[in-house]
Amino acid sequence: MRILAVDLGKARTGLAVCDEGERLASPAGVIQEYNREKLAVTIAEQAKAYGVGEIVVGLPRNMDGSEGESAQGARLFAEQLRALTELPVALQDERGTTITAHGYLNETDTRGKKRKAVVDAVAATIILEDYLMRRRNGGNPANV
Repeated sequence: MRILAVDLGKARTGLAVCDEGERLASPAGVIQEYNREKLAVTIAEQAKAYGVGEIVVGLPRNMDGSEGESAQGARLFAEQLRALTELPVALQDERGTTITAHGYLNETDTRGKKRKAVVDAVAATIILEDYLMRRRNGGNPANV
């Protein structure tokens, strides 16, 4: 089944999608949108275009595992996506994904505007890879 991952941001939101076999996660772009309602509609359209059967939203927990305002916003957004798409929506802990994404981009010497344009999609790809690994290892996905 194809799965769409969302790295929710205030201004830029990264997307990633996996193949039918759930083996390979790939960046699927960045959406620049501040309005959460418009963003949810755009992501619902992308989910339909990619033919996904599930959506995963990154859950930005604090390093100690607690949840703050951003995590609550992600939970609300995940519920909004579920209502719009009628697809299962899971949450995936995204602690450290942006740091890891910057590390990958450092390794490929991606800098400046190009880096800013792709870092959120790379972070979404990492979220999706972590989610797929958890599924393969029998972890319990946290559906909304």
